[in-house]
Amino acid sequence: MKTNWMRNGLVWIVIVLVIISGIIFFTRSLPSPSEVPLDRVVTLSNDNQVIKLVINTDTLYTTTKDGTEYKTYIGSLTYVDLQNLGLNLTSIDFSYEQAGFDWTGVLIYGLPTIALIILIIFMFRRAQGVNNQAMSFGRSRARLFPANTPTVTFDDVAGVDEAKQELREVVEFLKSREKFQALGARIPRGVLLIGYPGTGKTLMARAVAGEAGVPFFSISGSEFVEMFVGVGASRVRDLFDQAKHNAPCIIFIDEIDAVGRQRGAGLGGSHDEREQTLNQILVEMDGFDTNTSVIVMAATNRPDILDPALLRPGRFDRRVILDRPDINGRSAILKVHTKGKPMAEDVNLEILAKQTVGFSGADLANLVNEAAILSARRNKKTISMSELEESIDKVILGPERKSRRISQKEKEITAYHEAGHALVAKMLPNADPPRKISIISRGAALGYTKPLTEDKSIYTLSRYMDELAVNMGGRIAEEIIFSEMSTGAASDIKHATDLARLMVTTYGMSKKLGPRTFGDKQELVFLGREISEQKDYGDKTADIIDDEVNRIIKEAYDKANTILTENKVKLIQLAERLIQKETLEGDELDALFNEPVDGTNKPLDAPTITHPPSPTATVTVEDKGKIKQPKKDVIISPPAEAPCTA
Repeated sequence: MKTNWMRNGLVWIVIVLVIISGIIFFTRSLPSPSEVPLDRVVTLSNDNQVIKLVINTDTLYTTTKDGTEYKTYIGSLTYVDLQNLGLNLTSIDFSYEQAGFDWTGVLIYGLPTIALIILIIFMFRRAQGVNNQAMSFGRSRARLFPANTPTVTFDDVAGVDEAKQELREVVEFLKSREKFQALGARIPRGVLLIGYPGTGKTLMARAVAGEAGVPFFSISGSEFVEMFVGVGASRVRDLFDQAKHNAPCIIFIDEIDAVGRQRGAGLGGSHDEREQTLNQILVEMDGFDTNTSVIVMAATNRPDILDPALLRPGRFDRRVILDRPDINGRSAILKVHTKGKPMAEDVNLEILAKQTVGFSGADLANLVNEAAILSARRNKKTISMSELEESIDKVILGPERKSRRISQKEKEITAYHEAGHALVAKMLPNADPPRKISIISRGAALGYTKPLTEDKSIYTLSRYMDELAVNMGGRIAEEIIFSEMSTGAASDIKHATDLARLMVTTYGMSKKLGPRTFGDKQELVFLGREISEQKDYGDKTADIIDDEVNRIIKEAYDKANTILTENKVKLIQLAERLIQKETLEGDELDALFNEPVDGTNKPLDAPTITHPPSPTATVTVEDKGKIKQPKKDVIISPPAEAPCTA
């Protein structure tokens, strides 16, 4: 910004100087007094035509009665000499003028010269800047944080105790290298931090540097690669040269998958600039010079696409997994982010942790920040539980859209839809109980049901069947009350169909097909996404897969239908209360489930359905081969295009 201002200022200075010089030159070029001999002046004086004579140094300036001006060179002639030559000096205005400095000449001839000099200097400095930029093009752009710079420590990182324990050993290596070297232990060269986005990989790297008290170089993987071949490798060399001069130190490469993808899979072939950069990183991490005390830390959420040579021992010796926190981790993270903030007495971090299954550390930080903003907007002095729970909905779905106008009919359909979800979830033993029901529009959803979810990494068949029944609850409630279908259940049906197909093709939960998988997904590494699926089964098997998917969805549909049909009165009571209050949550919702129906003390009917036996084997949900974005199953929400939805 400052450089641009100076450059523009110099240009304007040159322009102004040139304009001034032109004006002065034009003014000076106007007609000047004619030069005549001295005898001509004597003749005019004798004819009484002269009214003024002025001597300026060696020049005599004559003014006649008609206003004409003449100048005459007189050399060293004096007043007496002029009288002796016949000039009548007594009857006319005669005077001497002291010769001054000729500023006009200086401006005319000096300003263009000055402007030219400034222009030459400006062009020279600009060319020098371009040259310096070209010379420094291959320099590393890593940011250095000195060892004495205040930074974060392990106390500022919560919810990842196992990862902190792994990295404490790295800190010990940096602090007490001699103790390990005396036993023949080799200092680890690299630590790869693997985790979902927002789980605190960068924060953990900064905490390691803060605990170790060593210089910390930070750079992004994308900053190495340029359009010019060889620049990336040059920057890698420069970065490691700087690190060796500051050893012991830490180099942190964020998003290393931008430069560390598997070689040979790119569109540029073997001469791709990214591959040359990766080759240089491999050499610097484990080449001939292995005695440096430089530890390389890198972060990625796509370890499956990294080059195998980068992951072998001797380069990234350790891999630290930073998973999404469990309920204890979320509670600890919330304590860190609420520390120092004015919290109300009704705030219960344990309940918030139960409602935020699947949230990363960044999500929880955003949650607390949104609650603080909401409290300030309401002119409160403290952050209460209501703002925190409302912020959960805002983070997941978006802000409330109270101005969205819907008809009374749509409001009723939405209320019964959400009541159907909640009632089925309350009745089934393997489903998550509902924590909150709302028909206030948020984002693209007209309403939503939020369960109180527990952390799970293994799902059983009975759990999935109950989840499918909960998905069907909204559609069945609409059919029972209004005797017609709506588009509000579009997203529920899609989620149920996708889950049922996974149960059959991936998790081996089909009785007919048995414990095997169907469909080999092909993934192109350089694209980083699944773009095709190889069909490794015949048409007959495909028909059986479709039949099994339909059977599973039909069983879930019948289960939910039985519950809502037998408890239709409770469904109506729940929906009417929801239409009246728009939002039901917490203790109020639990009390409503236990409230008598039709003035009697009849408890909520238990469903007369038979659950399928749970299989002896279980299936893990997450694919251990790669990290995928989690699907938050805490919300049952409609598609954006649905006119009447839940």
